[in-house]
Amino acid sequence: MRRRLLSSMLLVAVIAVLLLGVPLGVVVVRLIHDEASQELHSEATRLLIGVEYSISQEQSIDPKQLEKNYPDRYIQVFVQGTAPIAAGTAPPAHRQLTAEARSENGYVRISRDAAQVQQGVRARLVLIVALVLAALGVAVGLAIVTSLRLTLPLQDLARIAERLGSGDARPSRHRYGIPELNRVAEVLDRSAVRIAELLGREREFATDASHQLRTPLTGLNMRLEEIVAAAGEPAIVREEGEAAIVQVERLTAVIDELLAAARRQRHSQAEPIDVDQILDQQVTEWEPSFRRAQRSLKLVGSRGLRALATTGGLSQAISTLLENSLQHGGGTLTITTTSTEKSVVIEVADQGPGIPEELGTRVFERNVSGAGGTGLGLTLARSIVAADGGRLELIKRRPAIFAIFLRHVEDDGRYRVVSGPA
Repeated sequence: MRRRLLSSMLLVAVIAVLLLGVPLGVVVVRLIHDEASQELHSEATRLLIGVEYSISQEQSIDPKQLEKNYPDRYIQVFVQGTAPIAAGTAPPAHRQLTAEARSENGYVRISRDAAQVQQGVRARLVLIVALVLAALGVAVGLAIVTSLRLTLPLQDLARIAERLGSGDARPSRHRYGIPELNRVAEVLDRSAVRIAELLGREREFATDASHQLRTPLTGLNMRLEEIVAAAGEPAIVREEGEAAIVQVERLTAVIDELLAAARRQRHSQAEPIDVDQILDQQVTEWEPSFRRAQRSLKLVGSRGLRALATTGGLSQAISTLLENSLQHGGGTLTITTTSTEKSVVIEVADQGPGIPEELGTRVFERNVSGAGGTGLGLTLARSIVAADGGRLELIKRRPAIFAIFLRHVEDDGRYRVVSGPA
């Protein structure tokens, strides 16, 4: 698309410049020739007047003086009262530009070399060509800038759409200064919010459903055990009670298997990713916001680390931590990457007041917020990291330090269930 836009704009610019440049060149050539002809005619008129005045005063006409007064001209005088006079050097016949002035006493003829006029024409044409090339250069620059302004936002929107498809359901809030593209970005942001809400409700429903099912099943199991224990002699009651216990245990196993399958499905999506690439992208995205808040964003620690995760999930978790620090933290935010024997660790720390005492152990609970927020950000971030087989923990309350523990790439062959928040 960018190439098509660029070629179309360049074609329009070339046509416009040619439509202006070619007529301008033709007009300039005609003006130069007309100016040269008028100049010769004026010189011939002045010369004729001067010759007639000299004859009337009975003064002689000196050809050398005429040649001195009219350099680079070939002069012929045919006036009554004096012999024909010729002054100067006659130009070649094929390059001769001539003008005459006549009266009742005779006429004078002045000629000049047309090569001098052509030299002036060429100089003007060179100037016009230079201006045309400069205009084309400006047009090329404007075309490149305009094509970039139109195509880069489209590429950005395509990346945002791909990110939504990969499960990273957070709005970008990017705007591009073009109403149509801003409209598309707003629609994508609203879709991201709706997707995030749907995913949150889905996770919440699954968690709540599992708890709500497990509790009555546990109670039912206990009562059946009591029935079996109190049945005594009646063999049928005991047999049916034991059968019911088996069915309850089977139903409990089905629920556990469904939850484990959901985790395994998420685990199966985890793949080796470049941690630096995710962090660099997040730093690039959030650095302007921190700069506007007069805060700095720093990335330190080990480089070249790889871990098992999903690109969208890790990006969303890091983004949540950065957004929380921007809203509630202070000072320099430092992202530190290290590798231990068991995990790849990403620490996010700032120099703010930290987590209040009353929220220290509840910061990951649903709907718990100390600053009027929704209380879902850290809950969802922890669930996402846990679904990828990692952990998100608060390792220091003041100042706040969060750490994400990811599996090493070598752990890909081993499955382990990591429970997220209930």
